[in-house]
Amino acid sequence: MPAKRGREIETRLKQAATGKWRFVPKEEALKRLQSSADMAEIVASLPRNPLPDAFVVEPTNSDPEALEILRKEVAGWPRVAHVQLDSAWVKRLDAFLRLAKLGLWMLAGIFGAGLVAVTFNTIRLQVLAQAAEIEVARMIGATDAFIRRPFYYFGALQGALGGLLAAALVFGALLLLAEPVGEIAALYGGSFGLRAPGAVEVAGLAAIGAFLGWLGAQLSVSLSLRKLD
Repeated sequence: MPAKRGREIETRLKQAATGKWRFVPKEEALKRLQSSADMAEIVASLPRNPLPDAFVVEPTNSDPEALEILRKEVAGWPRVAHVQLDSAWVKRLDAFLRLAKLGLWMLAGIFGAGLVAVTFNTIRLQVLAQAAEIEVARMIGATDAFIRRPFYYFGALQGALGGLLAAALVFGALLLLAEPVGEIAALYGGSFGLRAPGAVEVAGLAAIGAFLGWLGAQLSVSLSLRKLD
């Protein structure tokens, strides 16, 4: 492919904001085939290089419909002879990702409900254990807000620690799954990797855990104090 044609296609790819791409000259593609033990003899028997110059595009948007629209758009560009898209693999991957996201949301909901339940029961036991102290505090003029505050703090702290524990479990799971996922991606000719949560995500998990812990403590203290009344 002449350099002018290559730059023209690169310019169109930049304007389309498709994501990442790289240019693969036909000489490089032929060398890759020659390095393969199964294809070396076949390539050696060819009178000339039948492979075309190509661009390998990694779109940012992996939605099947968006990829199909992009394929049709690129196929209509001048100097483009053929656009190959494995739509069946894309649809399978999209279905798997949607299923995984649904499973993660369900798992997160179960863990969240479990955190609220554990905090609720822990705070309830603490209120019952300190029932005499609470009665004395009320007799000397302590308000309900003053009595509730330590339990709220404890519930929020317990929830935040639970969120950090969840982040640690995610890190451990990613370490265990990194190699199998890389092998599966290599089988399909891709390079897919799992990204570990960053500091913002970890802080978000701790904040959500603290809120759920505070919610469980609030419910528990309210019901427990009513029983004491």
